[in-house]
Amino acid sequence: MRAYLLAVLMVTLSLAGCINDQGSNLGGIGDTTQDELALPDWQVGDQWLYTFITPEFGEDSARLVVAEVREDDGLFMLGISSEGEAQRHAVINHNPFLGRVTIDGLSVYENGEPQPVFNFPWSVGNTWNFRLLGQQWSATTDNIYNGEVTVSATSDDGHELDYVFSGRQGFIKTLVWQDSDGNENLRMNLNQKKTGYTGDVYFYRAGDLHDNLYTENDQEIYDTFFDDGYSSNEAWDTLVWYLDVEIDGKGSGSLTISDQQDGSSPLSRAWGNGATEKGSFGTIPSKSGEHRITLTLQGETSVVHLKVAGALVRSWSL
Repeated sequence: MRAYLLAVLMVTLSLAGCINDQGSNLGGIGDTTQDELALPDWQVGDQWLYTFITPEFGEDSARLVVAEVREDDGLFMLGISSEGEAQRHAVINHNPFLGRVTIDGLSVYENGEPQPVFNFPWSVGNTWNFRLLGQQWSATTDNIYNGEVTVSATSDDGHELDYVFSGRQGFIKTLVWQDSDGNENLRMNLNQKKTGYTGDVYFYRAGDLHDNLYTENDQEIYDTFFDDGYSSNEAWDTLVWYLDVEIDGKGSGSLTISDQQDGSSPLSRAWGNGATEKGSFGTIPSKSGEHRITLTLQGETSVVHLKVAGALVRSWSL
């Protein structure tokens, strides 16, 4: 009888141990803790260094920094440690995790509305919806392992979004966005997480004003864009431009942006045979009204890609 009771006790303890192990991992695998599934507690100076890769703009990096905690309206402000990178990201617009982020769920803003990209506390099998990168997504938490949460999402247009949220790093570890043809539109990789950032932080809240790809033409090319400000009561602080240029080995080209009101030309470029200008960017003054673009472009394979965005500039010193 004593042997039988001892055996029953051993089995019971064994089962209890399994339940406790499973409970401590909350249904996942590995050593995930409850804190790693909960909403992270961001602090001013928290920072994440990311690499961004897109087929159109290539590879660049940015250090995202928590610049401000606004308890009054429930928002974090997330900026970039380099003003140049803040300008670049404003005009090429492939980083959705900048500016306002809600304290209560790390929701990011698209079209002026907070979008619940994350689903705290994480649990395998949870489903939800959000809008990001111009797509409406249906998401599912697929797996939890060692503090990392794997999410897959599909859009109404057949796009796929796969990302991993690291509970230990407090933000996204990897993100991949593919279109309906399987082309990779964006890859985002975390390289480093640190705390206690000191220095300047920048955020350029931008709106697209112009985006066009120009090809060879025997005549001058004329185009325009209109700067009507951020709103009827607020002008942009600056305009940010971006250029990708490839000139044929036997070609040439030139570009001028002129202010129609005072005739000034804040941006002027000229290119000779075989010239390239890849991924250059900068700023020009914001002046309400029409701006004129004048191009000359010769050479069978010559192309100029010009983007212009208006921006409201925020900066912090930490």
